[in-house]
Amino acid sequence: VQLQASGGGLVQAGGSLRLSCAASGRTFSGYTVGWFRQAPGKEREFVGTIRWNGHTRYADSLQGRFTISRDNAKVTVYLQMNSLKPEDTAVYYCAAGSRLISSTLSQETAYDYWGQGTQVTVSS
Repeated sequence: VQLQASGGGLVQAGGSLRLSCAASGRTFSGYTVGWFRQAPGKEREFVGTIRWNGHTRYADSLQGRFTISRDNAKVTVYLQMNSLKPEDTAVYYCAAGSRLISSTLSQETAYDYWGQGTQVTVSS
């Protein structure tokens, strides 16, 4: 599976962005797709994930502002980010895996395939 993240950019605090993660190379519908982010000088962290059946899970700190959805027909997963804050500035990555279980959804090592990342910058 090849993943391509896009949609990043510069936005003012309080604004919104929608990131896309397009997949190619293999049937996508059975995969769990997660979003992670890495801010300058910080470790990469879990943002949220969507299972093959549409169930989602988010980092506690982002619940309510970020929403993940998927369109299996378009082989694309979306990350809608609202009420953005300067601390949301980071490179955002999407990742996919077929063997995740509930306890591993937030673990980077559980995902087999990674996109190249897209930069999101939120100005104050």
